[in-house]
Order: sequence, then structure tokens, then C-alpha cells
Amino acid sequence: MEAGDGWLKFTGGEGPGKGKHVVLLAGDEEYRSEEAMPMMARILAEKHGFDATVLFSADPDGTINPEAGGSLMGAEALDSADALVMSLRFRKYDDATMEMFKAAVDRGVPLLALRTSTHIFDFPKDSKWAEWSWNHASGGFGRTVFGETWISHWGAHKKEATRGVNEPHQEKNPLLNGVSGVFGDTDVYEVAPPEDATILMRGLVLKGMKAEDEPADYEKKTKGGTTQKVNEPAMPVTWTREVKNDAGKTNKVLTTTMGSATDLANEGLRRLLVNGVFWGLGMEVPEKADVTIPADFAPTMYGFKTYKKGLKATDFAN
Repeated sequence: MEAGDGWLKFTGGEGPGKGKHVVLLAGDEEYRSEEAMPMMARILAEKHGFDATVLFSADPDGTINPEAGGSLMGAEALDSADALVMSLRFRKYDDATMEMFKAAVDRGVPLLALRTSTHIFDFPKDSKWAEWSWNHASGGFGRTVFGETWISHWGAHKKEATRGVNEPHQEKNPLLNGVSGVFGDTDVYEVAPPEDATILMRGLVLKGMKAEDEPADYEKKTKGGTTQKVNEPAMPVTWTREVKNDAGKTNKVLTTTMGSATDLANEGLRRLLVNGVFWGLGMEVPEKADVTIPADFAPTMYGFKTYKKGLKATDFAN
């Protein structure tokens, strides 16, 4: 493992991912991506042979700060990325960082987007990147690439958890190899992915915060004005797309609105993400990928201002 100010790199050993570089971007104020991304990087490197680099939002001295929305430390790693895994929210990177990010996208690297990455960027209207912002008329990068931007909490935040249910007729989709029992203590987001999206999993809104809780059965109105039972149909929580970018290349995209550090305590969800890396890179997806969680992983409950203060990248290495 190597580390610098605001970045970590785990060098992969032997395995199918050897020679491939996965870059994981941590940067959200609420869902503890600074804890989740190093854990996933370790799994990719230690279990599957990928080189895995984690880039954090941090203060200039390298102290991890999820609220530093303009920061992506070690962004040069984007230049050698073969795949990007993102857990981001309302980022406003400088032009140099954005150009590196765009160059990676334009190369056609696969893109895996977690939770608040649907609302990945927040730029002012006079910015050269305004069209990438979550609140642009187009829905920004989140809507046009990942398949959705921020709409609303569909389940009650911190009161109604999510049970993942694999979509019928997707049983043979390799992305779902070994994926079952998905549960997260985050709530379901309201989404409406475009018609070209392949829905892999829907999220049942539960009546409480435990995996065994029953599905909720109340009615709710969508952004479009339609009133429906909250789970009839259940909202998509995972889907894929293939999107042609400005450079004419195609990005394979996997989006999930789950993905807090606490969600990723769930084996099925971790396996879905590892499968997504293999799929995105055009590699054979394992029948049941090893996603054994590091023994010391103890995720912090999500919330604003709840991140561990004063830590450096090396503190997230173990």
C-alpha cells in the first residue's frame, strides 16, 4: 500500500484484475464514502488482483474532509484509470481536475456510481461545467450519464430501510452472479431511469430499519404527479446503461442508489459492485466473487457532520 496527501493506492497481487487500475472517488458529506471506498479498494486489490487507488476530498494538508467539495486529492490517478467507482455528492472541482475527469470519461472507461453520485456535481450557472450540474435543465451528468439526478427520498430517511429485489428476467445477468439478500439501512430514492436503462434490482421500502421488517404499504405521489403504492411498483435501485460520450466512445455505466458505508456491510451489495467492475472492463464475471469484508471494517452511521475528524488517508488503509 502507498499513501500520500488525500490518496491511497493498493497494489493488486495475482488475480484476474492484474494490470488493471480501478480508481475510487470518495467525496460526499453524508454517507461515509471515505470509509466505504478504501474497504472496496482492498477487496478489489487483495481478492481480485486489481490495482486500486482511492482519492479523497481533503484539506490542503491532507486531512480528510468530506465537506471540501472542491477537493479531489491525487487527481492525476485519473489519467491511468481503467475504471471509475464513484461515491460523490455536489462536488465542484477546479477546471484542471474536471479536465482530467472528462478525459477519463472520454476514453470510455466504465463508470460505477453509488448513492448520491446521481447528484455528482454542483456548479454555478456561469461555470463552464454548468451543464454537468445536478440542477441543470438536462439533469446534469447524473441524469444524462448515470441515468438520474436528485429527486427526493422515496422512503422515509433514517426510518425506512431498503430490501433489494432482483428484477424478474434478469436472473442470468452476470452482474447478479451470487447477488442475493441485499439490504441497506439507507432509504430508497425516487428515480425514473431512461428507457435505455436495464433495471437489475428494485428497492422495497420497509416499515422500519431492520432487514426482517415488512414492506411499507402506503401511497405516495411521484414528481410526475402520479399517486401509487410506495412499492407498487418499487423504485429501481440498480440499473445499467451504455452511453456514447462526447469523444464518440461508449461508457458502460452501473448506477445504484444504495451504497453508504453501512449499506456496504451487506455482502450482496459488495458483490454487485465487484461484479460491476468485471462487467465494465469486459472481463468474465465470477460466479461468486470473493467479497470477504476486512475484519476491522466498522462503518460509521451516515449523517451530516458525523465523519471522523482529523484523519489522514493512511488512517483508512486498515
